[in-house]
Amino acid sequence: MAMRWLFGDQLGPHYLDDTDLPVLVIESTGVLRRRAFHRQKAHLVWSAMRHRAAELGKRCRYVRSESYRDGLAEVDGPLEVIQPTSWAALHLVDRLAEAREIERLPARGFSAARAEFTAWADGRGRKRLLMEDFYRDNRRRIGVLMDGAEPVGGRWNFDAENREPPPKGRATLGLSEPVWPTEDDIDAEVRDDLDRLAAGGVEFLGQDGPRLFAATRTEALAALADFVEHRLPDFGRYEDAIMAHDRWMAHSLLSVPLNLGLLEPVEVVRAAETAYHDGAAPLAAVEGFVRQVIGWRDYIWHLYWHLGEDYRSHNELDQRRSIDDWFAALDPEGTDAACVRSALTSVRETGWTHHIPRLMVLGNYALQHRWKPQQVTDWFHRAFLDGYDWVMVPNVVGMSQHADGGILATKPYTSGGAYIDKMSDHCGGCRFDPKKRVGDDACPFTGGYWRFLHRHREQFAANPRMGQMVRGLDRLKDLDQVLAEEP
Repeated sequence: MAMRWLFGDQLGPHYLDDTDLPVLVIESTGVLRRRAFHRQKAHLVWSAMRHRAAELGKRCRYVRSESYRDGLAEVDGPLEVIQPTSWAALHLVDRLAEAREIERLPARGFSAARAEFTAWADGRGRKRLLMEDFYRDNRRRIGVLMDGAEPVGGRWNFDAENREPPPKGRATLGLSEPVWPTEDDIDAEVRDDLDRLAAGGVEFLGQDGPRLFAATRTEALAALADFVEHRLPDFGRYEDAIMAHDRWMAHSLLSVPLNLGLLEPVEVVRAAETAYHDGAAPLAAVEGFVRQVIGWRDYIWHLYWHLGEDYRSHNELDQRRSIDDWFAALDPEGTDAACVRSALTSVRETGWTHHIPRLMVLGNYALQHRWKPQQVTDWFHRAFLDGYDWVMVPNVVGMSQHADGGILATKPYTSGGAYIDKMSDHCGGCRFDPKKRVGDDACPFTGGYWRFLHRHREQFAANPRMGQMVRGLDRLKDLDQVLAEEP
């Protein structure tokens, strides 16, 4: 019988078919020596791998080695491998298969198979690939929030109801803290091992801290149940808002266990759908969450493969600056901008912040400062607990940094301080004024927005979604001063 080799993001029961199937898991220290990952990310992944091995007992051969190749050298016989989640890992498997028997199995952990996405994309002919169209097709195929052939409620999209700013006069949404896991002896062992690596010169990003995210299937199911019961009803309204004193707000925090393979996406959206049918959560909130899981998450996964390995190298806006050292090191003291400080502090302390600080604060800052998109992608990959190559390449290169020239998104996701002021409560306590674009107290995002538009004026003038903003440059009487304050 072949042994199934599981990677560290293939840890749920849906990655095994036979209760007697022997399992191989390899823990590679070389991965941590090559690049500085967030300390809590290293802890989480190793903890999840070791917990899975403990659950499987004698079925699992757990090998600790410097590299995957070294670990495999300790194991004889044929292997099975479910498609890994990065081009690099896929190439590794291909090279290993030249020297030993390895059966390659299709990818799992997503609601649509790669063949299904390819058929959908090929069937569009010359029509642009759009996430909205894929999402609707996926919902029809799976039968989520459907009333026969039509969407429940008569609408596919409730974004209009899901873009409210933070509630005025409140520091938090007033929701209970998410349920957190309890660390155990395996976590203590991992922490000791990482301490020894750090003492030996291995570098990490961020702070160590208690494990906040699920490392086992049981913990992941508890996190799912907690979200559906306590935060899903409020999720939609405030999913695009930022609150300085409410880090978690109504977000699910499920991207981490989903990306470890501890949860399966269809079971996740079914739980949310059940809450709607039971009257426990409004349709707008449930639809917004379903859109994230079987819409955007699946779409990003499939684009990673569909667009090819060279997609990551796009730099159509010719961004050539290196990331500032303070930003790369997760040091919030490097800026006085309250929104950037808050987002970096969250990443430093937990390896997480929700999608709007990622896109409209951290990504927006990188875009306006002309940082190399490949460096930004790598930083997001290493700094975030849910960051993997397949996640960050399309999200950062395509969406956040618009480095692909519009293949993924029709316009760059950049804004001035006015958007951050509207959708967050940061600006009132910040020394910068979101209404000012020049001067010592000018918001770096406001001036940065106009400098960005000026640099790419010709490129975006004909863009239907950008033309009006580009023409706004002609109304700026202080444009020369704005440009002179380029950092």
